[in-house]
Amino acid sequence: MPASGVSLLIMTGSGEGSEVERMVAQARQAITLDTVDKALTVEAIDRVIVSTNSRPLAKKLRDKPVCVELDAPGEEFHFGRQLLALIDKYEIERLFYVGGGSAPLLSAEEMGHIAESLLSADQLLIANNFYSTDFAAFTPASILRDAEPPAFDNDLGWLLGETLSLPIRELPRTAATQLDVDTPIDLMTLKLHPAAGRHVRRYLEGLDLDISHLEEAIKFFTDREAMVVVAGRVSAATWTYLESETACQVRLFAEERGMRASGRQARGEARSLLGFYLDEVGNERFFATLSTLGQAAFIDSRVIFAHRGLWPTAADRFYSDLRQPEKIADPFVRHFTEAAMQAPIPIVLGGHSLVAGGLYALIEAAWARGEDLPRHIVPHPGT
Repeated sequence: MPASGVSLLIMTGSGEGSEVERMVAQARQAITLDTVDKALTVEAIDRVIVSTNSRPLAKKLRDKPVCVELDAPGEEFHFGRQLLALIDKYEIERLFYVGGGSAPLLSAEEMGHIAESLLSADQLLIANNFYSTDFAAFTPASILRDAEPPAFDNDLGWLLGETLSLPIRELPRTAATQLDVDTPIDLMTLKLHPAAGRHVRRYLEGLDLDISHLEEAIKFFTDREAMVVVAGRVSAATWTYLESETACQVRLFAEERGMRASGRQARGEARSLLGFYLDEVGNERFFATLSTLGQAAFIDSRVIFAHRGLWPTAADRFYSDLRQPEKIADPFVRHFTEAAMQAPIPIVLGGHSLVAGGLYALIEAAWARGEDLPRHIVPHPGT
């Protein structure tokens, strides 16, 4: 039966692999529970659907007014085909799609504004990021039948707006719209942020996460005398946010944006200025030199790995983020992580999310500690 309002669809998986990969997957399930709780308070959302392969998650949702769609065992998952199948099954015309680890800081009020905008439109796409989508609301949902369904949700905004020509509205870039949980550093970030939901906060409290280096690093965002180093796949929007929303100065090395989407990484063509310097001097001197450039550093380590022709296992990447080198199999990644830990300043390692939505959330967490200093750039009245 078609819904008269907006249908919220959350897709989240159980995850397999190493212990640390399962840890991240379970956090995403906790975020799903928080998203469901918020959605159930939003008047404009009249139906909540959760698509998952996790029976434990389905059991936790059993007593809530939620439609649960369990994946058939053994079937290969394809995002776009599953999305279209659920649109057809539930006769959805106004769809608010959220990935399982997406929008952990999005409030019920913000969800309501998105849903209400969708209710008042005949054709509209609202996305958190048009070029790499984590969540999107759109109508008519049936328009997806007119194109090849995307394999990944990151491509959804581009397909709907560029290929299918829906009018596009991109949401303002904030921690609430940009943070997406993909790696352990995102969990550490959530642990520091006061707006994390009760389910994920309870889950994080049960984990042995050492966030001392992160707590030490973020205090420099509110220090007028400090210099913070940020390196990796940093967008112009994130750079603007850093300049306007911190009290510190920022030394930025923006490298290899789009290295995966463009195929440069797969072809072995990724190149990094920091990577070339590390090649010349080794890990210890690299971090020693980096420590002379600022009081803290946030490093997208995947760019350096790609520069060296490496793409370590998810477990190795995640244990590097967690500063647990004894669990890392790859010799370079282990040594790199050890050297970062021994640096005289706090070095925060992570993936793309660290220097994207993670920075938005970490800056908010830093200011939430009670500092009251003017930012560097104050908007002119009337702008």
